[in-house]
Order: sequence, then C-alpha cells, then structure tokens
Amino acid sequence: MIARFAAALALIGTQAQAVDFYFCWDGANGYTMTGQMTVNPAALSQPLVTENDVTEFRIAGYLDGTLIGKWDMQTREADDTWQLHFDPTRGAFLTPGELGLGVSQAWNANGNADDCGNPGFGFNLGNYAQDFCLNGVWVEDSGMPPETPFLVSPTPVSPICEVYAPTS
Repeated sequence: MIARFAAALALIGTQAQAVDFYFCWDGANGYTMTGQMTVNPAALSQPLVTENDVTEFRIAGYLDGTLIGKWDMQTREADDTWQLHFDPTRGAFLTPGELGLGVSQAWNANGNADDCGNPGFGFNLGNYAQDFCLNGVWVEDSGMPPETPFLVSPTPVSPICEVYAPTS
C-alpha cells in the first residue's frame, strides 16, 4: 500500500495542478469521518504540508453511517481552530508525538474539542486522543489513542473507510 501511494504521489507531484487527497478516520463506538483536501503541488516537495499549503479542505462526521456534522475551510470563521500537519512522503497526518506538540490536527476543534460552535462539527488530534467536537461539546465516546493512523488515499473513500475502486 505504501509503495502504491508513493508511486501515486510521484506521478501527481509532477503535475502543475493542485493535488487531492481523501481520508477516512475510524473512531470508536461507530464514529467515522471522511474528508478531502487539495494541496498546492509545490508543497508536496516540502517535508511538511500545513494548513497554509491547503487550498480546499472539508470533513464530514458520521455515527453508525449517519451524517452528524460537516466543516470546511471555505466557510470557516476567523476564530475557528485550523491547524494541519501532513507528511506528503508518507501520506500521513502527523501525531503530536511526532511533532512534539500538544495538538497536531485541529480542524474546527481545539485541544479540548469544545470550540466547534453550536451548531458545529470539528476534529482534534491531540496528545490525549483523536476525537470529535459536536455542537460545542467534546464527544468523548468517539476517541481513539493519539498515535492511531488513519487512511489517506489519492482516491475517494467511503464513510466506513473503504477506498472506492476506480471503474473503467
């Protein structure tokens, strides 16, 4: 899988257009999240992609396959938490332990996962857990250990974290 991903990155990294990545997080107790981000192609040669290199970003959260919330950077408010750290070589979102930070991913959810607005939705990857914020409240039941990897793919993924097979 890693070799295929690296080959895909090498191919798309040579294109002059923005590059899309799709991801799916498989949380605890039936919680999942899908997302998509578009990255400036010049950033793919850097060791770290941050929120400053992302031109589009959206997430959708689910509980047992039912949509419970969405967030995207295009409609974000100025005070929305927005922090992203992505390793383009590995195709992975970095954890706090890898960066030496308390929070490495904060997508409309701060380190306490309690600032996503009401109504609102957000995701946090902090040194305590990976988890959701829903309507301004931390969803403790969604939590996974901070070092848990999650799927990142050059092709779309389903709400149950399966890569959609391309059809031809």
